[in-house]
Amino acid sequence: MRLAIVWTILRKELVESLRDRRTLVRLVVVPLLLYPLFALAMSKLVGFEADAREARPSRIAVWGELAEDLQTRLSAAGKLELAPWAGAPPDVREGLLSGALAPPAGPAPAPDEGEAPPPEAEPPRWIEPENPVLAAARAAVSERKVDAVLVPWPSLGAELGRGGKGAVAIYFDSVRADSATAEARLEGALRRARKAIIADREVERGLPEGFSRAFDVVPRDVAADSRKVGQILGAMMPMLLILMSLLGSFLPAIDLTAGEKERGTMQTLLCAPVRPIEIISGKFLAVWVISLLTALGNVVSMSLTVSRLLPDAMVVGPGTFALTFVLLVPVTLLFSALFLALAVFAKDFKDGQNALMPAYLPLSLLAGITALPVVELNPWTAYAPVLNIAVLIKALFVGEAPADLLFTALVSSALYACLALLFAARVFERESVLLGGHESARAVLGLGRRAGGVPSAGFSLAAFAGVQVLFFYGSLLIARASVAVQLAVSQVGFFLVPTLALVAGFGYSPRATLGLRAPSVRGLAGALLLGVSAWAAIGGTVLRWFPAPEPFARELGELVLLGGQPYPVVLLLVAVTPAVCEELLFRGFVYAGLRRAGPAVAIVVSALLFGLAHGSVYRLLPTFSLGLALGYARHRTGSVLPGALLHALNNGLAVSLLYFKPSWGQGVVEGELLPWSITFAGMVVSLAGLLLLRFSAPGAPEPEDSPRP
Repeated sequence: MRLAIVWTILRKELVESLRDRRTLVRLVVVPLLLYPLFALAMSKLVGFEADAREARPSRIAVWGELAEDLQTRLSAAGKLELAPWAGAPPDVREGLLSGALAPPAGPAPAPDEGEAPPPEAEPPRWIEPENPVLAAARAAVSERKVDAVLVPWPSLGAELGRGGKGAVAIYFDSVRADSATAEARLEGALRRARKAIIADREVERGLPEGFSRAFDVVPRDVAADSRKVGQILGAMMPMLLILMSLLGSFLPAIDLTAGEKERGTMQTLLCAPVRPIEIISGKFLAVWVISLLTALGNVVSMSLTVSRLLPDAMVVGPGTFALTFVLLVPVTLLFSALFLALAVFAKDFKDGQNALMPAYLPLSLLAGITALPVVELNPWTAYAPVLNIAVLIKALFVGEAPADLLFTALVSSALYACLALLFAARVFERESVLLGGHESARAVLGLGRRAGGVPSAGFSLAAFAGVQVLFFYGSLLIARASVAVQLAVSQVGFFLVPTLALVAGFGYSPRATLGLRAPSVRGLAGALLLGVSAWAAIGGTVLRWFPAPEPFARELGELVLLGGQPYPVVLLLVAVTPAVCEELLFRGFVYAGLRRAGPAVAIVVSALLFGLAHGSVYRLLPTFSLGLALGYARHRTGSVLPGALLHALNNGLAVSLLYFKPSWGQGVVEGELLPWSITFAGMVVSLAGLLLLRFSAPGAPEPEDSPRP
């Protein structure tokens, strides 16, 4: 791929797009003017309405006879206009005066202190059954004759007179702001009146103050103001930002593909001496830049609007908005690649809109459900496309973004963006599709069966992404099983079986794809030396400079021992099984596909994917370092067997150290750093192993080793 050609196409597309007024409106007018104007207008409107509502008195209908003392206290409460029998139908008034209408039976009483609470966390909300008083009060409040209805039931005066407990009911409409305000004022006035009545009773009976209350419960909210604001912003900002990012790539993707077909310029571009990969790269970068600029404009505008409207103590820090923009990068990559690949199938601009809507709507819904309070960042949402970034932004604003889940969400987003890019590149390789022709999905995606050979780089990366998603959600499904069962099922069922199924199902050569060749003795010796020393070299350097948190290291050590299983079982499941299953996937299938890009790319990328697959930011560098050694062994020997030996020995020695806890390694087991003496010894032995691998020549490649798409 010639970068100069890609830059020329990118510059051409950006210049043409930025000349379009619609693009400038999306980039400048909408984010920089719409949000501030809308927010200011809404804040003024809401503030004016709140002030006006606070100044208005609440009209309260009183359906019944209030005790004289209670009526005096309510009248003196302020902003309460008591209107006797306002809006009461004659039959309801007669029934209340005669005592024919009694208060409905309330919810079941709470259990006594000595009884065990019910298993449910909360009892179901009590709903008053339909009755004439409820129906009449609903009509009076709904028709806005009054703001609320206060019903002192007939026995209230008599009960208060003899020192008993009466009953009152407040009927209001929670949807109407005036009615909700009236209920709050009325309930506050009744609470104060009840407190005064209780105090009078205690004085009359010579009881100490507070005798009837026993103690006060004083809730204290520990959430900072910025966290409260973050909860509100986190419910709406992810949806708005992702929708605007969608819009930022939606129209440019159509214009740069279907629009060019409609204008006849796509055919001209294909006649030029440029490669399809250069065309897709330039167009993709143009769409992505516009989408990224749209996201940036919206983030900046929202941050300025929030800082302008809220007090300093409640403003979310600029770092949160900066991280929000960073999180939108993989989302814009996904949108740009996916929309570009789908839009190229359309014949004109209108057809492009129809082609993209089936993808636009589900992505919008995934972003929209973030507003629900129950949708939050957890292991299940961390791997869901688009939703993971939306809930991660929500968690950032609230201040609840654990490092492991943040890492998982970013890794999964990168995987989905990579899949979209591979799909777009595959589509642009089909010249007939670019010219408006039709091909089956099987042909476009290259899903036909091969006769030998190895997978392409794109197919191996797509396969890894699919296996990783299967591994992640499959591991969650078996999370309640024992650690030993989880490890066995995840390695064999989610790594080994899919790898073998891909090789057999698509007809690839097992020997060439999986590296099933006999290595040289020198290669095996080098892997043996690396296997017994890599743990010391990596543990004494990488973990010394980038140590994992002590609780994480302790928990990982306990998990490795499989809950006290016998040593042979631990060795089989932690050392041997991963050495076979993971090496066949990463140094077999994935490495074989990446090999056509060069050995350095194959080694580094397969090692990076190996580190990412372990699902923890704290294990990324150690596993990546080990993956480099494993990839080098695969490259120099042409076989996966030395890597499997190295992997098994490395894991086996670490497990043995944790299992037997020898006296010389007691400090290491307890979380201390490896001594420099052991570290240097491990580095020397590792260097000797690398030199042996360096001078071990792989067998000559066979004809069937040529890569297949």
